[in-house]
Amino acid sequence: MNPNKALWEKGDFTAIAAFMRESGEALVKSIGVTPPLRVLDLGCGDGTTALPMAKLGAEVTGIDIASNLVEAGNRRATAAGLTNLSFQEGDASHLDGVPDDSFDLTVSVFGAMFAPKPFDVAKEMVRVTKPGGKIVMGNWIPGDPTFVSQVLKISSGFTPPPPEGFISPMTWGVEANIIERFGQAGVPAEHISMVRDTFSFTTPDRTPEEFIDLFERFYGPTMNAVEAAEKAGRAGELHEQLVALAKAQNSAATGLSIAATFMRITLSL
Repeated sequence: MNPNKALWEKGDFTAIAAFMRESGEALVKSIGVTPPLRVLDLGCGDGTTALPMAKLGAEVTGIDIASNLVEAGNRRATAAGLTNLSFQEGDASHLDGVPDDSFDLTVSVFGAMFAPKPFDVAKEMVRVTKPGGKIVMGNWIPGDPTFVSQVLKISSGFTPPPPEGFISPMTWGVEANIIERFGQAGVPAEHISMVRDTFSFTTPDRTPEEFIDLFERFYGPTMNAVEAAEKAGRAGELHEQLVALAKAQNSAATGLSIAATFMRITLSL
């Protein structure tokens, strides 16, 4: 099995995505989605950004490598009565069956960054987007002090070294890499804008400890770290570090409100 597919089917990211709905809706509103746009949401999960775009009237296709997330997305679309939204399996590195110039807008928020072969990902995103269209990408930033980047950093300290040739997803949060990858796909640097933005995990009825428990049980990269830590007799150490991080970054008096900074990229084709 494709290792990336195995990673994201290992857990159930819907348990984490439930905390991301408000920020997903806010991000979509800021993009300016209006009908009759044809939109691709790449690495869409169960629809945190796809559903809000469809609710605004766009014709949306969500593509994700994890079959369980595709199924969850289609259930959400059906429940919401959104006939202009569909989810299907696919690999961001090679979008089989997706014709050139298919979409007015391609969006990938914390999705395509995790696919292998980042130069292929950039080429595919450009290929399937119409000339005159737009690409919007949200990527976590290496070394950033906020929550998700630190969760991934802590987790990496408990997992074995990656295989030779592995390119970290976090390299998608580096400006020079973004310019190089999309440059090879034919997009000049002056057509690429990058700003730091914030995504928040919010809920009134979960504590930081309960939130970390969900990451440990359902978020693929953290699940791998937990397994490796258990084998090394360090599971308690990993758990303590993650809980301390969540507590330190939670700004809510009750419940949960944890902000995470990301790189927001906009390309004009």
